[in-house]
Amino acid sequence: MTSTEMRTEAEDSGPSGYAAARLRLLQEGAQSGPPRRAALAELTDEWLTGLFGAGAEGLRGVSLVAVGGYGRGELSPRSDLDLLLLHDGADSGTVAALADRIWYPIWDLGLALDHSVRTPGEARKTASGDLKVQLGLLDARHIAGDLGLTAGLRTAILADWRNQAPKRLPELQELCAERAERQGELQYLLEPDLKEARGGLRDATALRAVAASWLADAPREGLADARRRLLDVRDALHLTTGRATDRLALQEQDQVAAELGLLDADTLLRQVYEAARVVSYASDVTWREVGRVLKSRAVRPRLRAMLGGVAKPAVERSPLAEGVVEMDGEVVLARAARPERDPVLPLRAAAAAAQAGLPLSLHAVRRMAAVARPLPTPWPAEAREQLVTLLGSGRPTIEVWEALEAEGLITRLLPDWERVRCRPQRNAVHIWTVDRHLIETAVRASELARRVGRPDLLLVSALLHDIGKGWPGDHSVAGEIIARDVAARIGFDRADVAVLATLVRHHLLLIDTATRRDLEDPATVRSVAEAVGSQSTLELLHALTEADALATGPAAWSSWRGSLVTDLVKRVAAVLAGDTPEEPEDAAPTAEQERLAIEAFRTGGPVLALRAQTEQPTEEEPGGDPEPLGVELLIAVPDQPGVLPAVAGVLAMHRLTVRTAELRALDLPDGVEGSVLLLNWRVAAEYGSLPQAARLRADLVRALDGSLDIAARLAERDAAYPRRRGTIAPPPRVTVASAASRHATVIEVRAHDAPGLLHSIGRALEDASVWVRSMHVSTLGANAVDAFYVTGPKGAPLPAEEAVSVARGLEEMLRG
Repeated sequence: MTSTEMRTEAEDSGPSGYAAARLRLLQEGAQSGPPRRAALAELTDEWLTGLFGAGAEGLRGVSLVAVGGYGRGELSPRSDLDLLLLHDGADSGTVAALADRIWYPIWDLGLALDHSVRTPGEARKTASGDLKVQLGLLDARHIAGDLGLTAGLRTAILADWRNQAPKRLPELQELCAERAERQGELQYLLEPDLKEARGGLRDATALRAVAASWLADAPREGLADARRRLLDVRDALHLTTGRATDRLALQEQDQVAAELGLLDADTLLRQVYEAARVVSYASDVTWREVGRVLKSRAVRPRLRAMLGGVAKPAVERSPLAEGVVEMDGEVVLARAARPERDPVLPLRAAAAAAQAGLPLSLHAVRRMAAVARPLPTPWPAEAREQLVTLLGSGRPTIEVWEALEAEGLITRLLPDWERVRCRPQRNAVHIWTVDRHLIETAVRASELARRVGRPDLLLVSALLHDIGKGWPGDHSVAGEIIARDVAARIGFDRADVAVLATLVRHHLLLIDTATRRDLEDPATVRSVAEAVGSQSTLELLHALTEADALATGPAAWSSWRGSLVTDLVKRVAAVLAGDTPEEPEDAAPTAEQERLAIEAFRTGGPVLALRAQTEQPTEEEPGGDPEPLGVELLIAVPDQPGVLPAVAGVLAMHRLTVRTAELRALDLPDGVEGSVLLLNWRVAAEYGSLPQAARLRADLVRALDGSLDIAARLAERDAAYPRRRGTIAPPPRVTVASAASRHATVIEVRAHDAPGLLHSIGRALEDASVWVRSMHVSTLGANAVDAFYVTGPKGAPLPAEEAVSVARGLEEMLRG
């Protein structure tokens, strides 16, 4: 059925005919995007015209006006109908009756309606006091009735907007900034709001309003396509969910991608991010231009008075670098600059802008993108130095980098950047896309540059450490290959290329080892020393590790993680300096441990002690309050089965997060038969307060004698945890880490974190008749990576086949 036939059906059959025609239009797979939105708006116009005509016979001075998105003809499947019934005030009773004849059929169909009934004067008065109303009226479009009345309102509203622009535009900018603070940046969110987030449809509409003011205009290249892409995604979201929603939730992304004919949800998110980036960049440029225009308007009358009518002075241009000057708060090209002859100019201009903390002029970036020559391979030394200067400029680097990227200069300089550009990271720990994370890491690394002897290698490794994401397999392995190529192209010598490749290959080595391995084990320290190779590389890797974690998100770094990494670095540095790590020996029990052991034997039950652990101020940073590292919990209990799962379960019940645990059997003093298990735990309180030792002990007593069903209690709490609909955690994976220790078998568990995970693992390991010497727990977001150092009953590492069998059984248990 053609659109004309649909309109005829809608007109002939009233609301039911319109509903049928609307449904048919939305179900037509061949028609989507702008044509469908326009057809839906046209179909709705025809229906409303019929409703208006049926109730407005003989009535003059009344018109029906579409405003907002409907006024722009951008009707998504579940969009509100924004309508204004405009009248001249002559017959308010008849107008009210007409409004009812229009509004009620809309409501009867279940369509959302935003409506008002006003005279032109009332509409203008409301708009003058409500910016959102004024923005909606800027898109007013006549549907039916008195065309002259609608045209008069449009003319008046536009005139008001232009006259009031110096006052209203700052108000609009503030509104956009508040919304961005509330909703976040669309180009980085895993579940973005397509309309409200920064770079979304609201901002695109705001740019239209700025253009309508005639004070400034947005960079138009790519903006219309970005807006169309966001609208297309919202259409598909409405169709797949059947709801008027603008939030692209995780569970809907695959369906939305399929509706749009895209490969998968990642492809969808990448397109959304690219569109949002265009809108965000256009917004930045536009609001800077608005500020400059308003500032010049404010200054001009005073200048004119001071100069007495003399011609205005030339705008001051301050040199920043060769071919680069500052003018009017932006970095622009000097008049003598020749980008077509100077391939280093884009990097020089970018470095100068970042160093000065100023934005790069849009005109300058576009001119360089249009005519600049490509850099030779390898780069000249100046180009490499300017890149390092840009990366080392701190927070201003981000805005400058985004300006270069918006015009394609980054991928021209670094072709491998294309694979990570706008690439989403489906990990709750990461708050940025891959490319933004790399720049954030460089910013963090610039703050640590004075800790290393080669800050240039630190900054470039920060830029490249995740460059392998987007390639198949381990991103660190792929990244090493890419880093070698990029470093050679940039112009580093062979020795520096090798260091950069090592840093990229092992950028996770320190944090993974420190949080998942026993640092007292010489095998652990030696393996890191062999991978790093030199003191200078270790120094760089330490700084890169911290910068990477800080740039990932708040969950990736803490005082505890930092202290573990620092401890590991000290041990590795000693090995690289020629020291031989001593084999660990069981330390003699402390006085406190002996006291707890005797008390446990005397009472026949568990006894415990707990205290806060803090990081003391260092010599480099004296003063200040020590930061909490967690809680040390010592538990002594007569040797018996089930101690590990019981303790782990009780700690989970009390919302204590386990970081490390060591278990040992203590023989009692001479003359006393029997042994006591001593458990040394480091834990963190989820809500910041220490639990009461008496309550912990009481619950542990009940858990050990069987009167407390820990599994049932944890299951109840797990069922009460909020979950995202449709999110499915990857299956758990249990592996044996070969050659990780000479004294124990290391079993590594990767699983979805949940209350009681350690309780379940402890019970399974005990069922397998293995002894847990220590465990090291690392949790990032919803992912737990736990390493268990286990031995057989006689204290020796497990035979290879038995270790594999234990790991397989544990994995089967976790998979349920």
